[in-house]
Amino acid sequence: MVTEETTRRVTKRRVRTRANLLDAAFEVFAAKGFGRVSIEEVCEAAGYSRGAFYSNFDSLDELFFALYRQRADLIAEQVSGALALDGPDLDVTAAVDRVTEVLLLDLDWLLVKTDFLVHAARDPKVAETLLEHRARLRGAIAERLARARGFTPPAAVLGDIDGAAHAVVAAYDGVTTQLLLDKDVEHARVWLKQLLTALLTDGSGAPQQGH
Repeated sequence: MVTEETTRRVTKRRVRTRANLLDAAFEVFAAKGFGRVSIEEVCEAAGYSRGAFYSNFDSLDELFFALYRQRADLIAEQVSGALALDGPDLDVTAAVDRVTEVLLLDLDWLLVKTDFLVHAARDPKVAETLLEHRARLRGAIAERLARARGFTPPAAVLGDIDGAAHAVVAAYDGVTTQLLLDKDVEHARVWLKQLLTALLTDGSGAPQQGH
């Protein structure tokens, strides 16, 4: 009994330590960029020793991958949740508003994600991790669109619901590239809403001024 209780305390402490290291790493990576950060800097930001780091991660690369997966999965869940609020009768305009709020919320995340993209472009194994996440995000969008009564991709060129999901992610990629450069979140939000509305409706609404 005592051994089990001790084990639970150790496990909880380790989970907390890992979470704190990931949170600290996110801040340091966003501020300095992956490739310019040392293990010592992450440990200092988290308030832990190198020993605590190596009890949770073998390398800075492993921590970076864990951080990316954690944040990327959270974004995918938030997008899925935003699309689920209308039930089977998807209100595309309202859903676009909610998804845009989720996707453009965190500039620090965009910086870290871009670092990961550049890293992945030079390493096929890392690229596989990124491709898996993007597939999960597209799958969450496509699955929600498929469950919406009467929804079909409005533009024939998209082909099917999977094509619409691909287009949504591509629009997000394009808008966030501009956002990283000009830091104009409100303008990016307007432009992303315009693009997603055009992709997922008949586009009959009055156009807004974009980039």
